[in-house]
Amino acid sequence: MLLRRDRGLIAVLIMLDVAFHAGRAATVSAADIAERAGLARRGIEPLLQALSRSALLESVRGPRGGYRLGRPRRDIRLSDIVEVALADDTPGDEGPGGELFEKVVEPAWKQVDGALRAQLREINLEDLVRRAEGAGLRRPLAEPISFSI
Repeated sequence: MLLRRDRGLIAVLIMLDVAFHAGRAATVSAADIAERAGLARRGIEPLLQALSRSALLESVRGPRGGYRLGRPRRDIRLSDIVEVALADDTPGDEGPGGELFEKVVEPAWKQVDGALRAQLREINLEDLVRRAEGAGLRRPLAEPISFSI
């Protein structure tokens, strides 16, 4: 079930941060992503690795390394991101049970979940970047080129 899954929300936030601050050309560090999101770096590392393995993100090593988008932001749907994030996040057996749950609540929840999945297929990272810009958020300016003689 997708509704209120922190791992999925955090993965979307990570991908939006990379799309907004780096795109496909520049890179952003895990430390910068974590700081802007108010999260612990070691807490987002497993998600960064999963997103990199899925090719949604590209990991770049070296002194100017970090993460950048693995493909154009218009080609990355929120459903792609959430699917990767929740792939190994299976709910445990300690959930609710009983006849009311099984015959009423669970089918209704699955219906809502299906509608949410359909909606996530309609939104891509390009849409979220536009929303960020519309909300007045500004990307950092590129460092000016300096020449020394």
